[in-house]
Amino acid sequence: MYEKYIKRGLDFILAGSAFVILLPVYLILAILVHCKLGSPVLFTQERPGKDEKIFKMYKFRSMTSETDEKGQLLPDEVRLTSFGKKLRSSSLDELPELLNIIKGDMSIVGPRPLLVRYLPLYNEEQKKRHNVRPGLTGLAQINGRNALSWEDKFAYDVKYVQKVTLLGDIKIIFQTIAKVIKRDGISSDTSVTMEEFKGSK
Repeated sequence: MYEKYIKRGLDFILAGSAFVILLPVYLILAILVHCKLGSPVLFTQERPGKDEKIFKMYKFRSMTSETDEKGQLLPDEVRLTSFGKKLRSSSLDELPELLNIIKGDMSIVGPRPLLVRYLPLYNEEQKKRHNVRPGLTGLAQINGRNALSWEDKFAYDVKYVQKVTLLGDIKIIFQTIAKVIKRDGISSDTSVTMEEFKGSK
């Protein structure tokens, strides 16, 4: 009942309220991103949502657009500046996703929306992560975030999907706040963010 009739309404009210309250923060961040990294201020990328429906996800830009002599983007670790690292470690780059929650593309809590190109790589169990709206935070985020292996991350996603409750969501939100303050699990052991998913063995 909660997932079907209540969760979406709470998402809309909470995300809408947070967006209004944080407007000054949005303005300050937009100015800083423009000064430090240039335009566009927002980074948009297509991601799969509930039932694998594709939507455009919004984030504050955290990388430069530097390219090599062939016009190819330089590696993430080169384009991710100290300012961008601070944005990511504080999770402030995620704030524009409140717009996705208001629109109904996302939820406050749910499996994180990943890249569209990963869709053919999921096994049948991992595909279940798309049975609910993707979230700003989720069970995987409070249990290791990018420090987890892909398999462990997907296992947490599916575990969440199998039992979505109000109490569970509240616990995840408060634990997320604690994780953000501690800045845990921002990077994996082999990448500045998370290595690419290439399918499970």
